Amino acid sequence: MKPIRLPEPPASPRGMGGVPDIFEGVVHGAIRRAVVIGNGFPASENQSIGLIQALGLSDKHTLYRVTRPRGGVNEWLHWLPVSLHKKLYYIISQICGILFRRRARQLGTLPMENGGNVGLSSILEADVKSIVRMARETFEKDGPLLVIASGRDTISITSSIKRLASDNVFVVQIQHPRSRLDRFDLVITPKHDYYSLTPQGKEQVPHFLHKWITPHEPPDKHVVLTVGALHQVDFAALRAAAATWHEEFAPLPKPLLVVNIGGPTRYCRYGADLVKQLTASLHNVLGSCGSVRISFSRRTPEKHSKIVVKELGLDPKVHIWNGEEPNPHMGHLAWADVFVITADSVSMLSEACSTGKPVYVVGAERCTWKFTDFHKTLRERGLTRPFTGLEDMSESWSYPPLNDTAVAASRVNEALAERGWKIKA
Repeated sequence: MKPIRLPEPPASPRGMGGVPDIFEGVVHGAIRRAVVIGNGFPASENQSIGLIQALGLSDKHTLYRVTRPRGGVNEWLHWLPVSLHKKLYYIISQICGILFRRRARQLGTLPMENGGNVGLSSILEADVKSIVRMARETFEKDGPLLVIASGRDTISITSSIKRLASDNVFVVQIQHPRSRLDRFDLVITPKHDYYSLTPQGKEQVPHFLHKWITPHEPPDKHVVLTVGALHQVDFAALRAAAATWHEEFAPLPKPLLVVNIGGPTRYCRYGADLVKQLTASLHNVLGSCGSVRISFSRRTPEKHSKIVVKELGLDPKVHIWNGEEPNPHMGHLAWADVFVITADSVSMLSEACSTGKPVYVVGAERCTWKFTDFHKTLRERGLTRPFTGLEDMSESWSYPPLNDTAVAASRVNEALAERGWKIKA
């Protein structure tokens, strides 16, 4: 008796996407949905959403958030693991009684629903049990669940999901979790997070502290190293932004200089003196600019923004965004001819460097620890140059755009394939 042979899969018609599911293997291997675990900070959540977008799941994901109590004593507890923070806050609330809780409600520190105090009540609280239950109960019908998270507060949630539903989920943790990387299927983190393992990094830490500085081991095969932060800025997004902001930016005299000003951080400390240096340098280059657009971040100290407004606000070439919606950030990325950006923000620099346009950096020499390695990499790859105030803004230069998000998405697909899974958007 001749063996029964199944027919070969039909050839995919030109221009059509894929073949029927019956010929693509077990339906359980097709990932059609994702969960994003956020922490409420745009810089972190933007990385997860950017990766989701690059994987083609923009319209097929659900956003959950890990929330912490805020205000009052909570400002002293935010360095604790989020679960311990919540338990301690509950105990303190009970001890202090009604008076404390009444005061906390006045400060908006007891949101009954995730994001309730910032107009985000529709976003679900990240609950391990409910996400695990959903992944297990829908696996037969909907296939595996892709889980993507970024930030310290999400680590305990995603690692627990992986531990409890490892057969039903694929977990990607963005930003280095510091220890026990085997708790995740894939870790995506900037190369400078391994600065402590470099000779320069080791020299900066006393020997007796080495065992306390993480990570301790070089990246293994399931760690994806990037130059900067992931984000949502790609060719399609820039093209859409160019159309959206055409009416406002197209008539502006060229070249258009966009200046993004952040704020001091732990590894990039600076004060009003650097801001004054920046405004003086901008005065020097105004002659070679057609237009200048200046934006501040949420972290920009008011005293810094006031200096910029005082020094440049009356110049007819200069427009300073007042912080009101709509935010012109994407329009700036699409229409700018050149950027000047303060050294503190990995996210702003990563987005600007993804455009292939000239990026000048202010204050990199004031950064320490792993940020020195980040800026060194940007310079060596020709993505950035220091801003001195002696530049001719009409002279352009270029480089291969930084494409960390696309590279990370490719590695996610490769890791899924090793498990016999694939994304079917």
